[in-house]
Amino acid sequence: MAGVRKILLAALILAAALLGRPALADGLQVGRTAPEITFKTLDGRTLDTRSMLGHVVIVTFWATWCPPCRAELPVLAGYAKKHAAQGLQVIGLSLDGKDSLDEVNKLADTLGFPVGLLPSPWLSGYGRIWHIPVSFVIDRQGRLAYNGWDDSDPELTAAKLNTIVTPLLASHR
Repeated sequence: MAGVRKILLAALILAAALLGRPALADGLQVGRTAPEITFKTLDGRTLDTRSMLGHVVIVTFWATWCPPCRAELPVLAGYAKKHAAQGLQVIGLSLDGKDSLDEVNKLADTLGFPVGLLPSPWLSGYGRIWHIPVSFVIDRQGRLAYNGWDDSDPELTAAKLNTIVTPLLASHR
C-alpha cells in the first residue's frame, strides 16, 4: 500500500509540473477562503493570517539569492509603507536556509514588514513553493484575491499592485 501511495504522489507531482501548477495546491482558488499561514518572524513573534482579518494581506515568498525577488521587495516595501494606514499588511517568507540568516536579517531590516523563514518549501494549502518570487493577496474577509500561481509573470510590480491591491484597499471593512 505504501508503494502505491508513493507512485500516486509522484504522479501528482509530475502532473502538477507538466501543467505548470504547484503540487498539492488545487484548493487554492480566488474567491475562496485563503489557507491560513502561521509563522515565526525573525524577531521571534508568531503571526498568522487569520488574525489579520479586516486587513488586505500580501504574502510574498522570496530568497536573498533570487534577483527578481530582490527587485520586487523594495517595491512591496514602498507600497506597504504608503498604504499601511488603509489596512495593508505585507508578510515576507524567505526560502533561505538558517545558514543565510545574517543576510536575510540585513535585507529584512530594510523592508519594514514582518519576515519569517520557511522551514520547508512546502506550505499547507499553497503547495510546494517552487518558483519565486510568488505572492498571494488576501482580501479583508480572508478570501484569496490574487493567486500568484495563476500568473505567468508573478512578480508584483507597482502597476500590478495598483491594479490588484489598491481597489481592495478602497473597499471598506
